[in-house]
Parts: sequence; structure tokens; C-alpha cells
Amino acid sequence: MASKPDTAPILFDRALLRARQRRALMQGPVTFLLDRTAEEIGDRLQVVTRKFADVADVWSPGELLRRPVADRFASITRLTLDSDSETLPLEPESVDLAVSALAFQFVNDLPGVLAQIRRALRPDGLLLAAMLGGDTLTELRQSFAAAEAELEAGMSPRVAPFADLRDVGSLLQRAGFALPVTDVDRVVVRYDSAFALMHDLRRMGATNIMVERRRTPTRRATLLRMAQIYGERFADSDGRIRVTFDVIWLSGWAPHESQPKALKPGSAQASLEAAVKGKTK
Repeated sequence: MASKPDTAPILFDRALLRARQRRALMQGPVTFLLDRTAEEIGDRLQVVTRKFADVADVWSPGELLRRPVADRFASITRLTLDSDSETLPLEPESVDLAVSALAFQFVNDLPGVLAQIRRALRPDGLLLAAMLGGDTLTELRQSFAAAEAELEAGMSPRVAPFADLRDVGSLLQRAGFALPVTDVDRVVVRYDSAFALMHDLRRMGATNIMVERRRTPTRRATLLRMAQIYGERFADSDGRIRVTFDVIWLSGWAPHESQPKALKPGSAQASLEAAVKGKTK
């Protein structure tokens, strides 16, 4: 039976994501990206004067709201990946603040999730989230593609597709957020080898969970060639390789009458033509 045209495609195996995150916790998680994001969340909330009582943390893979930031709130509801469903158990206008870190890049229906968060926010409530996007892991993607093109009969999906900054901003507007803002924090990390990077990705719970991933083990020759290409193209003079993580920050407010609004067309009190002529005199 054909799927409905408005149904989001299933790109990610969310059950596998849960399993990979559990494995990472057992092995000892690598948390430098989450730690950096948690610190930045605190800094960004520190400059917001509005008081938030009830907060929802949506799917962050670890403790995001840490003291002293967490002490500002009356309640914190932490939503975890306990099922394949992307339906949020949040009542309409039930929270003042929704936060999320390093989770939205694995969501199949991001527009739908943003719309749910918008409905769950009280008027003048805030969404503040960080997700991987842009050129994240572009070096690994290119190296695998080159190795497979050379040694195998075609390329397979190895690194998830990531949203770019413009797309995320458009999704915030589409979901009905006021005053949407997006920006990128580019984090470049260096490793001794591509295999050291892949080891850390496993301990982040961030290895390949794409539904269309190749189900057979990767050939040893392909892995070795990938690592060689990575070193040839993306190593510094000391031999260590570079890895890019683009953390896209997104924020938006539930509409409220107190928020600044754009002027209506034709309501300007000064003429642009007169201002330009004044500057050229």
C-alpha cells in the first residue's frame, strides 16, 4: 500500500539507536560534545531574563541541565528514548522551556516534533536545542565514499544526512515559532587515526543507524583503504586527522503579545529614498 504523501520517511532505526546508546553507557560514554553543549545551554539561558518554572528535556543522551542551571526550575521532565514513537508525552501549554541536545539529528519527522514542542509551550515559552548538522563528519563520509567507489561495486549510506542551517531556520518558522534564531558552533577535533574516531563514535552511541545501511560487515580492505584516504586528505603535518562536528543551535518562542513584532508594510515613518539622498549630499 502506498504511504500517505504527508508521512515523513523513516530514515533512522530508533530501536537500534536506543541499543547503541545503552551499549555506549556500558562501555563508558565519550561525552565531550555533550559536555560542551551542556555548558553552552547554561550560558545561553543565563542571559535570558524570563523565569521558567516547568522544563522538558527532549531526548538528550545524558544529563543536560546541570547545577546551578537546574536549580532555577521548579520541575524538569526528562523524555527518554523508550520507544520508536516520536510522539511527545507533553500536554498543550504545559511547559515554559523545552531543551534538547544532540538528539534531533536522529529524528525521522523533525517538523512534526517541533510542532509538538510548540504546542507544549506556554505563551512566551522558549525552545533551545542543539543538533548535529551541516558538515558534521564530512571527512569520514568522503573517505568511505572514495574507498567504496574504488574497491566495491558502489557506495552505501555510512554517515547520516544532516540538515543545514537554513533548513532548520525554515522548520522553526513552519512550526509556528516566533523570533526564530539559528547559528552554528563548528568543533574540529583531532584523532590519531580514523579507527580512533570510529571507536569514539561507538562510545557516543552515534554509529550508523540508517534504515538503508548495509547489513553485511564492512570488508577489511575497505576499512583500511578508507583510513588511508582519510590520512592522505585530512591529516595535519603531525599526521593526526581532523574531524568536523557542526553543532546547529536553534531557538524560538511560543508567540505572546509582549514580543516585538515586525512593522506592517507601508507603516514606516521615514522615506528610504530621503535617507539615501541625505547620505549622498
